[in-house]
Amino acid sequence: MALSRAHRREQLNFWPGFVDALSTMLISIVFLLSVFVLGQFFLSQEITGKDTALERLNRQISELTDLLALERSSNRQAQESLQLMQSTLTREQAERGRISDQLAAQNGNAPVQLAESQKALEQEKQLSARAQASVDMVNQQIAAMRRQLAALEEALGASEAKDKEAQARISELGSRLNVALAQRVQELARYRSDFFGRLRQVLGTRPDIRVVGDRFVFQSEVFFDAGQAVLKPEGKTELDKLATILGDLGREMPPDIPWILRVDGHTDARPIRSPQFPSNWSLSTARAVSVVEYLVSRGLPADRIAATGFGEFQPLDVATTDDAYRRNRRIEFKITER
Repeated sequence: MALSRAHRREQLNFWPGFVDALSTMLISIVFLLSVFVLGQFFLSQEITGKDTALERLNRQISELTDLLALERSSNRQAQESLQLMQSTLTREQAERGRISDQLAAQNGNAPVQLAESQKALEQEKQLSARAQASVDMVNQQIAAMRRQLAALEEALGASEAKDKEAQARISELGSRLNVALAQRVQELARYRSDFFGRLRQVLGTRPDIRVVGDRFVFQSEVFFDAGQAVLKPEGKTELDKLATILGDLGREMPPDIPWILRVDGHTDARPIRSPQFPSNWSLSTARAVSVVEYLVSRGLPADRIAATGFGEFQPLDVATTDDAYRRNRRIEFKITER
C-alpha cells in the first residue's frame, strides 16, 4: 500500500510539465489560426479593393465607349456636311464659269452679277473652312480618347494580373492549411487507437465495458447506483485506470494536436422525476459532470475534457426489454478534436 501511494505521488509530479506542454500547444494553435485569419482578412481586403477598382475601370470604359460612339457619329455627320459643302463649291464654281461666260456676253449687268457671284463664292469658302476645322477637332478628340482607352486597358490588365496572383496565394494557403489539418487528424487517430489498445489491456474483457465504433462504453452501473449521479468507490477505481492511461498518452502526444476527451452520459427511456433530477437529461448530464470532475481531480487538464448529457435520445437498443434498458444506460468516452 505504501509503495502504491508513493507511486501515485511520483506520477502526480509529472503534471506541471504536462500542463506547460499543453499550454504551449494551445498558444501555438491560436498563433497559427490567428496568422491564417489575418492572411485571409488581408487577402480579402486586397481582392475587394481590386474588385472595386475593376468595377470603376469597367464603368469608365463603358462611358468612354459611349462617348467614342457619339463622337464617331458626329464625325460622320461632319464629313457628310463637308462632302455636301464640296459638292456645293463645285456647283458654285461651275456657276461662276457660267456667269463669267454670261458676263462676256452681257457688258451692262456684268459687274453687278460678278460681284454677287464672288460674294457667294467667298461665303461657301468660309463655310467649307469651318467644316474642315470641325472635322480636325473631332479627329483630335478621337485620338485622345483612343489614348485614354489604351491606358485603361493597360491598367485593367495589371489589375487582373494582381487579382490572379492574390487568388493563387489564397489557394496555396488553403492547400497548406488542409494538409496540416489532415496530418493532425491522422496523428490524433493514431494516438486514439493507441489509447483504445492500452485501455483494452487494462480493463480486459469485462461484459459491462465494450467498444462501440470509436468510443469506449461503460455501463452506468459500473460508476453509479440507480437514479444517482454520485460515483461509487469501484467506479473511481476504474476511472483511476483511465486517468493513468490518459496521463501517459498526453505526455506522448505532440503539444500541437488539438485533442479532447468527451464524456457522454446516456440513460434508458424510462422517465425519472425525482426532486434532484426532473428529467433524464438532468441525470445523464450530472453523471457526465461527475466523471469529468473526478478525472480533473486526478490530474487531467480541464481544457482537455468535456461533459455532455444525451438523456434517452441516443439509444443503442430501441427495444423495451430490461436488457435493452441496461445497455442504453451508459457512460461513453471518446477522444476527438476540439
